[in-house]
Amino acid sequence: IDLCLALFPWAHFRTRKGAVKMQTLLDVRGNIPSFIEITEGKVADVTVLDDLPIEAGAFYLMDRGYLDYARLYSITTQAAFFVTRSKRNTVFRRCSSQRVDVSTGVLCDQIIVLTGKDADTTYPAPLRRIKYYDAETKKRFVFLTNNFRLPALTIAQLYKARWRVELFFKWIKQHLRIKVFYGTSPNAVKTQLWIAIAVYVLVAIIKKRLGLDASLYTILQTIIVTVFE
Repeated sequence: IDLCLALFPWAHFRTRKGAVKMQTLLDVRGNIPSFIEITEGKVADVTVLDDLPIEAGAFYLMDRGYLDYARLYSITTQAAFFVTRSKRNTVFRRCSSQRVDVSTGVLCDQIIVLTGKDADTTYPAPLRRIKYYDAETKKRFVFLTNNFRLPALTIAQLYKARWRVELFFKWIKQHLRIKVFYGTSPNAVKTQLWIAIAVYVLVAIIKKRLGLDASLYTILQTIIVTVFE
């Protein structure tokens, strides 16, 4: 979230630009945030994995900004799973390949081990590498996961669910006015962000409990107009 460095000198990001980051773990079962960490803009995305509460058996879907093999191995040791995208410069050795049905979009399904620098200590275990062609976007993706049981197509479809966190941020920015802040201190900014999150969650709870078909935005607007009725 971009901020004016002159007004928010504590929000370090770049030389002439300020910002804060709102790292969010979204539970895709209900599109509800289950973990949030607000930091300065210059804080690397991947560091949030150090504070993330890991739930055994859960799948963590992350983009390449969170690709850190030592931290991913920590997820593995806690009996959880991850799906992320591989970087082009990933150095590895293929151990085996599974047969795939290319008509589904899956181009390859491999078991690999990393062979890059310090790979034997950062991620000393096999990984699954899946190459997938998305007919909708006409793009190719290479996924890495520590799950060896689910079909390759299911892994690719799981990663698509990661896009919901982008939709969540888009909704927050468009409808809850977090681009303009009423205070300039770190506490003021964080308070306004947490209020926005609380509003989102409350509207989602109302939608769920009342079984409403209306969108979250429509429900929010209805509450704003008739808040005292």
